[in-house]
Amino acid sequence: MIDFGFDKLALIGAVALIVIGPEKLPRVARTVGHLVGKAQRYVADVKAEVNRSIELDELKKMKTQFEDAARNVEQSVNQELHDTTRDLQQSWQDSGFGAGTASESSGLEPPPLSYQPPRKNWRLKRGAMPLWYKQRNGVRTRAQSGAARVARFRPPRASS
Repeated sequence: MIDFGFDKLALIGAVALIVIGPEKLPRVARTVGHLVGKAQRYVADVKAEVNRSIELDELKKMKTQFEDAARNVEQSVNQELHDTTRDLQQSWQDSGFGAGTASESSGLEPPPLSYQPPRKNWRLKRGAMPLWYKQRNGVRTRAQSGAARVARFRPPRASS
């Protein structure tokens, strides 16, 4: 940027005082200060935008590298799995357990697994709970009002 020393700033101030006059100089200096501040903020915003775009480009490059690495790992795992499956089927057939292909074997291959959610019957579970457990842990079997519960657990009065 332009190098302004103290002597140059003093010269510019003296010329401005003579040309503008002492009455208007504070207002002009304030306006110039606002304009310089806006210019500095604009330059800072442009720098920040350039830095963000550079970081975004770097992140995009890292993302593509990561996706390529993940794709390569997935392909290698799939290839190894395929090779292992093929070797296992070959050894299965060579050992005499397989009649021909794996689909022709009768009952030796396990059925395909599928997820079945557990069957939950909460009424049965609640009814199967022993009565002594309900009484000990405070499981309510009958509904009572608040006043009835207070009366039930009120300590007996001492006779005088």
